[in-house]
Amino acid sequence: MHAGGAGLGKVQVRLKWDPSAYGEPARHLDIVAATYAVGDPYGRPEYVVHTESRSPDGTITMTRHSETGLGLGYVEIMELEFARMPSAYGLVVVGVAIHQNSGLRTFGDLSHTGVLVVEGYRSLMTDDFAGVADATAATIAEFVRDGSGAWHLRELIRGFDSAPTAFMAEMGRERG
Repeated sequence: MHAGGAGLGKVQVRLKWDPSAYGEPARHLDIVAATYAVGDPYGRPEYVVHTESRSPDGTITMTRHSETGLGLGYVEIMELEFARMPSAYGLVVVGVAIHQNSGLRTFGDLSHTGVLVVEGYRSLMTDDFAGVADATAATIAEFVRDGSGAWHLRELIRGFDSAPTAFMAEMGRERG
C-alpha cells in the first residue's frame, strides 16, 4: 500500500506498447477504470471509464489515447483525481484490455508493454505484464479509500481471459 497519511491526490496511469509489424492489424489496448460504492466495493461498478467516456463528475478522464501504440513511450494516459472524488465511492479498480478485433492477442504477443502509475513526479508502481503474458486483459491496481477518507494504492496485477466488455464487468470482483 502507498505510504503517507494524506493519501493520494491526482494520479496518472500511463500505458505503452509497440505498434504492429508492417502489414499486421493494429494492436489496440485501453486503460479502463471501474468505480465502486463504499457499501458494495466488490459488487456492480457504479460507472466504468474508458476511451469513449469519463466519470460523471469529471474526476476520472482519459487525457491521451492511442489505437496503435506508436512505440514512442507512454501513449495512453488516464487521470484520476482522488482529492475531488465524492465520498460515495470507496474503491476504484484500474485495468488494461487488449482489443480482440483481429484474432486472439495476449500480453505475451505484444512487445515493450508497460504501465506506470505516478502522482506528480513520484512513481507509485510499474509493470511490464510479463506475469500475465497469457491474459487478454489485466487489472493493475486498486485504489482504496480508508476510514479517514484518504485514498491509497494497492498493486493488483491479475490476468483475465476476457474480451474488453466482459472484463469491465468482472474486473472488480473480489478475489477468491
